[in-house]
Amino acid sequence: MTIQKRWVIAIMGSFAHLSIGTVYAWSFFQNPISQSYNWSNSMTAWAFSLAIFILGVTAAWGGKNLNRFGPRKMAVTGSFLYAFGYIISYFAFKTQSLALLYLGFGIIGGMGLGLVYVTPVATVSAWFPDKQGLVTGMVVMGFGLGAFVMSKLIAPQFMQLFNNDLAKTFLSIGILLLIILPFFSSFLEPKEKPGSIDKKQESVIPYIKRIDYILIWFMFLFNIIAGMIFLSFQSPLLQDLLREKGITNKIIIENRGATLIAVSAIFNGLGRFFWGAVSDKIGRISTFRILFLLQIIIFIILVFSKDPIIFFVGVCIILLCYGGGFGVLPSLIKEKYAGLMASIYGITLIAWGFGGIIGPQIIAFMKDNYPDNAATLSYYIALALLSLGLINSLFLKQKAVNQ
Repeated sequence: MTIQKRWVIAIMGSFAHLSIGTVYAWSFFQNPISQSYNWSNSMTAWAFSLAIFILGVTAAWGGKNLNRFGPRKMAVTGSFLYAFGYIISYFAFKTQSLALLYLGFGIIGGMGLGLVYVTPVATVSAWFPDKQGLVTGMVVMGFGLGAFVMSKLIAPQFMQLFNNDLAKTFLSIGILLLIILPFFSSFLEPKEKPGSIDKKQESVIPYIKRIDYILIWFMFLFNIIAGMIFLSFQSPLLQDLLREKGITNKIIIENRGATLIAVSAIFNGLGRFFWGAVSDKIGRISTFRILFLLQIIIFIILVFSKDPIIFFVGVCIILLCYGGGFGVLPSLIKEKYAGLMASIYGITLIAWGFGGIIGPQIIAFMKDNYPDNAATLSYYIALALLSLGLINSLFLKQKAVNQ
């Protein structure tokens, strides 16, 4: 019965992550929002950046307090907050209030994201001590696939239904999330009773001050920034390349942008599962080294290529590696800080929050100020950061693999 229960928890946790992973389809809305309300790329992208930043900060708090409140209560609360973020965005668009969009989608929605994200990962990790990389990779794979569901199924249907009315589209998405997300979250059950292991919980401070943890934190951050450049602007960047090739039909280029979001989302999701499983075989640090090397090669190719097909493939590979970082991280933290996994994992997700600001704002700034060379300049920055990430990984010790 326990074996069956833990798989139900893992599957429902994956669906919860799938639901909140819809935030990764932001680039589907980036151009329509910016153009409809005459907001700059940077101003518009801050809604997404805030959501990811608040996600990271809230996840840190959630990881620390998970045993106190329990995963079910925390995830259901986060479910409502994320749904309300979309609903508040309806009023932001109706009143053309950028500040209200930041509050709704960015802050309130971001808080919901953080609470829902951290709970399934930590909970499933406790239920599957024998399949860490595989099962936590499966759960976070759901988050990566959320962009596929949003960009190819949910958003286009609502945009068509409401004649491209962004306000009604966001309201409808919010109502849909309000129905399904609390349902998935309600299945999250702790292996230990809430509060049962809180009494003498060891402080995380001495651990996060250590050089090996700091290296892990920055290694994760650099991997995030590289992926965020595309997650926030992959559709607009592809559309720019298509226009350079002489394709001007708006419907065609928007559809191809949506297709890229959907296909790259599959790679993002599969990367979490695939690289998590790979790390079980070759080790966590070795896997991160491969992720950095592969991305460095891809960004070098993209610097010299203006071909939309090469860009399409390159984005998919970058997001395969981006997702891989999320697939490997829970196992890495569990391996090094077993008794404090939830707390330290949550703190590490703050790097995600900072990456969610830095990555989108790099490309947004470039597009606003250097539109002709925005992509290339952003790629150079990504190359520098990925190289630093690779250097970081070389200073980390690889735990012996027992297979």
